Amino acid sequence: MSLPVFSVEQLPAVGPTTLDGPEGKHAATVRRLRVGEELLLSDARGGVARCVVDAAERDSLRLTVSETWHEPQPELRVRVVQALVKGDRGELAVELATEAGVDAVVPWRAARCVAKWDDGPRGAKALARWRSTADAAAKQARRAWTPEVAEPVSTKQLAGLVAGADTALVLHESATGQLTDLDLPKSGELLLVVGPEGGITDDELAALSEAGAEVTRLGHTVLRASTAAAVALGALGALTTRWS
Repeated sequence: MSLPVFSVEQLPAVGPTTLDGPEGKHAATVRRLRVGEELLLSDARGGVARCVVDAAERDSLRLTVSETWHEPQPELRVRVVQALVKGDRGELAVELATEAGVDAVVPWRAARCVAKWDDGPRGAKALARWRSTADAAAKQARRAWTPEVAEPVSTKQLAGLVAGADTALVLHESATGQLTDLDLPKSGELLLVVGPEGGITDDELAALSEAGAEVTRLGHTVLRASTAAAVALGALGALTTRWS
């Protein structure tokens, strides 16, 4: 059974340390880790520490760090631009993409999004839920890197991201070519755009194409906005060196 992962702000050095705060309380009272059991600490930036529990307090654990290491990011990084999705399906999209290995997520205020994130407290709360989902999913998947969830962007801002990426792909049912037909890069940043449930408008598709994005599709079926990124990430893992 793989070791549980807990988040820390700063990775400790080899030797004694304490896991406290919300993560320590969860480890001691929910996971009920006991003396002699092992766990991993992650700083969400590639740093990992293997630890043994020396003592379990009511809301913290005293640990001994036996080793630390740093896991590099993949040579080909995938940043998913995820159009806002109504209800908890947006969080589902982030969860699945994180488990599938996404390196960063950018929320997109597409024209046909049913969900609307304003610039006030409601929008900030929705963004916080996406970030919390990414953090939890990264720990569940035993990832050393937690994907950054950026501030939401407009279509104009997204076109700028497309222009600055090494490779940019837009998933759309109108594409004649499939992902498996593309000559995919081995390194750099790949920007993957997933539209809303209502679809990407013709104007948006034209703007992204003019900025340098290539329109492609995964297969002959149409996936939901909440699952398309995860399926694409799985395909990219097999088609590139990301899973090597």
